[in-house]
Amino acid sequence: MKDWLPDLTRSSSPRYLAIADLIEIDLRNGVLSAGDRLPPQRELARRLEIDFTTVARGYVEAQKRGLIESHVGRGTFVTGRHNPGAKGFSMPDPDPRRAGTADFSMNMPPEPDDPALLARMREGLVAVSADLPALLRYQPFGGAAMDRQAAAAWLARRGLMPPLERIFVSPGAHPALHAILGLLARPGESILSETITYPGIRSLAAQLGLSLSGVAMDEHGILPDAFDEACRRVKPKALYLNPTLQNPLTLTMPETRRREIAAIVRTHRVAVIEDDAYGFLPAEAPPPFAALLPDLTWHIGGLSKCLGAGLRLAYVVAPDNKAAWPYASAMRANTVMASPLGMALATRWIEDDTADAILAFLRAEAAARQNLVAGLLLAGSYRADPLSFHIWLPLGKGWTRSTFVSHMRGAGIGIVASDAFTVEGAAPEAVRVCLGGPLSREELGNALDFMAHALEGSPERAASFF
Repeated sequence: MKDWLPDLTRSSSPRYLAIADLIEIDLRNGVLSAGDRLPPQRELARRLEIDFTTVARGYVEAQKRGLIESHVGRGTFVTGRHNPGAKGFSMPDPDPRRAGTADFSMNMPPEPDDPALLARMREGLVAVSADLPALLRYQPFGGAAMDRQAAAAWLARRGLMPPLERIFVSPGAHPALHAILGLLARPGESILSETITYPGIRSLAAQLGLSLSGVAMDEHGILPDAFDEACRRVKPKALYLNPTLQNPLTLTMPETRRREIAAIVRTHRVAVIEDDAYGFLPAEAPPPFAALLPDLTWHIGGLSKCLGAGLRLAYVVAPDNKAAWPYASAMRANTVMASPLGMALATRWIEDDTADAILAFLRAEAAARQNLVAGLLLAGSYRADPLSFHIWLPLGKGWTRSTFVSHMRGAGIGIVASDAFTVEGAAPEAVRVCLGGPLSREELGNALDFMAHALEGSPERAASFF
């Protein structure tokens, strides 16, 4: 490890910026070299006699500049490079135009880093590229027969066995949601959702001019009595649910509650839009609504959260053939088709069990990241599930969601305030913190450590560290 101790008086910048500045200066002057391991944040804070959060913020800033990188279980190392345009530094091997940024605001699955799994995923890509000319042509809407068959095999894991003519491969869940909402409700008509729900449904409802009403919840999901009352009061055209590992509250509606809700749905003949984005993550999950109410449920099994956000694919099951026809017409008009390359790759991964290997990695990595959270945040102070890629964090000690989001953003940590998820009523003082994406466990641990340290005190005390 490099015995690096920066002289903060050499910079007139705030102390956290001075740390990043001095890493850059010492790298240019040869004091630091590529591969040097920097002192752990807590050790450097102790030696400089400054607060840990200041050092953490300095390391975050240096990482944003491309000066350092962290490795799980090994530490923080000097990279020997800088952002494009800086003189004297080499560019990274990957194309920087494809590089993502560490962001706790996007709920993405952790990215595979196992060499064997990555090699297997690449093999699938090479295999489908053998038929590249065919994949650059227009394809049948909803997927070729082999793509629908792969979708049927995938959906069967959730206990769904619809005929192929009711299965469609969509270019992501959002276009499917947009089309389904447009078929079920006209401007001014009502749909229902959880009171705290996925923000995408709020945006789509607003775009389509629909009235979105929230149904009261408990730790198991929407309350049956509240749902029944809302059906009688607003006469909704549809109920939107994200019932497994719900975003953002991480709850999974148990089977008994699902059956209670299903009975009320059947009484009022309300269509169900089931967003099953996370349904494939649990090895055993309650049956989907599409299994309990196949004739009233639109099921959307997205692949973004269980295989990769960049695939932009979802498997949609229509409740019957009569509903499938207008859906196909609406989707064809709006999107023409899903990407043939993406469909071919997903089909290949399902057929050769690479998809299972990716799921196994995601389950293990999600559990490991939730263990990091459990080791840094007080038990009972947040909501989570061992398989969720995020946590729901209520705030206390004078923190408001706006001040906390601002404080975290100042350290390069993007989180989302509860306002984005609240359908009606006052938004709670809470935030969603995402744990996946390109972040390594080391980066995540450092950010969570910074977050936990801030939560131990007041906003005024935290502000004094900068």
